[in-house]
Amino acid sequence: MKITDLHLKEIYSVLDREGADPVLRLYLPYNMAEMKRGEQRRPTVVLCPGGGYRFVSEREDEPIALRLLAEGYNVAVLHYSVNGFRYPAQLLEIAAAMDLLVRRQAEWNVDAERIAVMGFSAGGHLAAHYSVAYAGETVRRVFPESPAPRASILCYPVISASLSSTHKGSILELLGHEPSEEEIELLSCDRQVGEGTPPAFLWHTSEDRTVPVENSLLYAAALSRFHIPFELHIYPYGWHGLATADGETNAALPPRVAHVADWMPALKRWLSIVFAL
Repeated sequence: MKITDLHLKEIYSVLDREGADPVLRLYLPYNMAEMKRGEQRRPTVVLCPGGGYRFVSEREDEPIALRLLAEGYNVAVLHYSVNGFRYPAQLLEIAAAMDLLVRRQAEWNVDAERIAVMGFSAGGHLAAHYSVAYAGETVRRVFPESPAPRASILCYPVISASLSSTHKGSILELLGHEPSEEEIELLSCDRQVGEGTPPAFLWHTSEDRTVPVENSLLYAAALSRFHIPFELHIYPYGWHGLATADGETNAALPPRVAHVADWMPALKRWLSIVFAL
């Protein structure tokens, strides 16, 4: 397996802002010539950890990447700009990551028709935002050929920008101020769903006190209005930030929470369907 870090501002000068250093960490399994897989192209997941747009969570980074690798995916973890870098910096960084995966698909054995975006919490907002905004002016004027994701995987995501239903800290960190009505409309991913929005897999807990479960429900309802397929899992118990929902990323899990770990096998089944279509 090849693991490499790419500093996106060294590839895309438009991302070169003072103090910013967005990094795309690639996990690329080798194609085994012994098994006659030298030309195999793999589906790929672009992973955006959470952290309230203040930091990039370690628990939603490598532990998730390794699980996806074991299922046969390339993984590209985006360490996007945080802690003072404002919209649209992060949206352009994920657009750059998607653009780069397509441009170098042959070198990295990427199946360009099967790229999913995945995010946790604030990273879920970023993944969902790209899913609804990849064809919009903000992205297209900088990255005119960045591709549509085949699917989005949204784990206890921030979806709404309305301060009455969102994680207020994420939106304030993203903007640097309380959102105007225009910004609420622009940054509320549920309000931007359209015909070109990809299918989604979502999971949340109804007990989440940090990012209310309403966020996932709003996005699912918007997808439903446009007849876009989705799978939604709402678990009754569990706190925010469960990540793998087992002992690898949590100190202790009571029995009523432990079954949340079922989200990963469910995702595996869902991706096998979506990527086969």
